[in-house]
Amino acid sequence: MIFDANILALIFNMQLTYQPFELQLKHPFTIAKFSRTSTPLMLLQINHEGFTGYGEASMVPYMGESHQTAADFLKKVDISQFHYPFNFDEVIFYLDSLAPGNPAIKAAIDIALHDLDGKLKQQPCWKLLGSNPAVMPVTSITIGIDTPEVILKKVKEAETCKVIKVKLGRDSDKELIKTIRSVTDKPLYVDANQGWTGLQQSLDMCYWLHEQGVQLIEQPMLKTDIDSNAWLTERSPIPIIGDEAVQRLPDVEKAKGVYHGINVKLMKSAGMYEAHQMIVKAKELGLKVLIGCMSETSCATLAAAALAPQCDWADLDGPFLTSNNPFKDPQFEDGEYVLGNEPGLGLQSRS
Repeated sequence: MIFDANILALIFNMQLTYQPFELQLKHPFTIAKFSRTSTPLMLLQINHEGFTGYGEASMVPYMGESHQTAADFLKKVDISQFHYPFNFDEVIFYLDSLAPGNPAIKAAIDIALHDLDGKLKQQPCWKLLGSNPAVMPVTSITIGIDTPEVILKKVKEAETCKVIKVKLGRDSDKELIKTIRSVTDKPLYVDANQGWTGLQQSLDMCYWLHEQGVQLIEQPMLKTDIDSNAWLTERSPIPIIGDEAVQRLPDVEKAKGVYHGINVKLMKSAGMYEAHQMIVKAKELGLKVLIGCMSETSCATLAAAALAPQCDWADLDGPFLTSNNPFKDPQFEDGEYVLGNEPGLGLQSRS
């Protein structure tokens, strides 16, 4: 892949370059409160002594990042001060000191450094992070809110997956599930994206979904409504997972007693390093872990897949939902990602 020669910084003879990219979706992606047909990305390269680390920021609109905010943040970055740029604790502390928020562009830097670190050490990222590919969970394929006709088309396109994830949060929730159940009995995950209101109505929905073979429910109610989410979690027959309510490491401890588990996404956690910390902390607290993604290319998806064997569930469908992924799709067999022994992320360009 050819990136614009926009040199950001020199890091011990390292060149960091970046390029805006618009990721196109195969279908309009509709959830409880908005819809979109593309996602702005910032693609990164860090080059050092003939090796290249790749990173990616997927900036979904509700997170508040954009090509402009990413470029503005990158102009502040100067990590040439580090004695060792793979001390990820020091790197994330420095990036957070530059500006609050901006987790996606911070993740892009973190992912590129992890990829480069693996290539310099001639080790795959999953091995450096302590994952075991033999326990890779199956990954779900997401179906957004749509008409019954389009829903059926999406189910057919997702026929290679073992689990379907369904976006809910509107009055048509039951109709959507019934449409899917008319053609498949595969296990389902659902994500209400904070769209549910009313305690008893939500609990009744949990029991109905349980009867439909749903295995988990993400963020049913507003992330700020801690009491209602905790009430539902205490009574639900299905695990309730905090998503929008769990962004970075300090949020994990707050999730205890409110949710059965957490959704970790690299674009929320500012990268692989903190995502790994979140997974470890969740296990210490007895919380389950779903590792998810935004609309992403194979780059960020492979970064998350390196951590997926340490999680209970996976929802890493980014490349399957896009039409212009600039990289080759990751190896995917029998509903699971296959982690190879290539150094770093194992990312390959289409060209």
